[in-house]
Amino acid sequence: MSDNMQPTTQAQYPTQTPAQKKESRAISVAMIFVIAVVAVLAIIGFCFLREPDRILEGQADATSVRISGKLPGRVKELYVREGDMVKQGDTLVHIHSSLAEAKLMQAEAMENAAAAQNRKIDRGTRSQIITSAKQLLAQATAARTIAEKTYTRMENLYKEQVVSEQRRDEAKAAYEAAVAGEKAAAAQVSLAEQGAQIEDKESAASMVNVAKGGVEEVNAVLEDQYLTAPCDGQIDQIYPEDGELVSLGTPIMSLLKVSDKWVTFNVREDLLSKMKQGERIRIMIPALDKKEVEAEIFYIRDMGSYATWRATKATGDWDSRTFQVKARPVEQLPDLRPGMTVIYRE
Repeated sequence: MSDNMQPTTQAQYPTQTPAQKKESRAISVAMIFVIAVVAVLAIIGFCFLREPDRILEGQADATSVRISGKLPGRVKELYVREGDMVKQGDTLVHIHSSLAEAKLMQAEAMENAAAAQNRKIDRGTRSQIITSAKQLLAQATAARTIAEKTYTRMENLYKEQVVSEQRRDEAKAAYEAAVAGEKAAAAQVSLAEQGAQIEDKESAASMVNVAKGGVEEVNAVLEDQYLTAPCDGQIDQIYPEDGELVSLGTPIMSLLKVSDKWVTFNVREDLLSKMKQGERIRIMIPALDKKEVEAEIFYIRDMGSYATWRATKATGDWDSRTFQVKARPVEQLPDLRPGMTVIYRE
């Protein structure tokens, strides 16, 4: 052996002690155990893996009836408040219209006058009858003149935006009624002067019927001065306050028909296979402590092209339309309110 070569010693390649060897084996066993556990869990998860439930979110709704009338006037008194429960036929509001009451008085006066003239014609024409008819004509002419001036003044004020359109319309209606009254009075004068013939008697009887029709027409309008509940329900919202003016057909309040509730879902057509009309589904209402109830589907309707889900060319899919699905709970839910969220799990 030459002098340049050094002998290999144990210091250059140290050997592990028994304790170190034992620790290495423990680490290896632990790693193998962890890998085995992970593999077992992966296999179990793969075997029991399933697609999660599809969740559709909808909302509760109920029939809402708008209370309105054909009498324009002023809200004199409201007999209910928002949230009150009412029965069918309960009085809800009183609308006062001095114009309508004046028209009723006018119509009744015209009816009485027509009936009196008819009776007089039946007994024959007298000078007193002619005089009376002319006096009625003079009154009608005076009333027409006053109504015409009032209407002209209201028209000018309306053009100057001093009075409302409703006031102008009321003056116009009064003027037209006065014109009609003047014509009727003139016809009565002509009838009295010409004498009572068969045709005259028939005409007088017709005038009586026309006057009665006018009274009935005004009474029909005045029937709506007291609006009543058309069904049982809850007062949902009141629009005008006491003393406010309301026009023809203006909604006064809305009545919630609490006995007629349903839930609504907007469903893509590829999900409709499990939601068919007449079938029952199970829904959950988070606001009612996650209460689960059955509901029967009674309505399915296409929502139109605006609600169509458009597929892209890259996905290779097709367009899907959206349908509105309504279902009515099979049990009564007094606490279910319109607007509450409803969940359906497919």
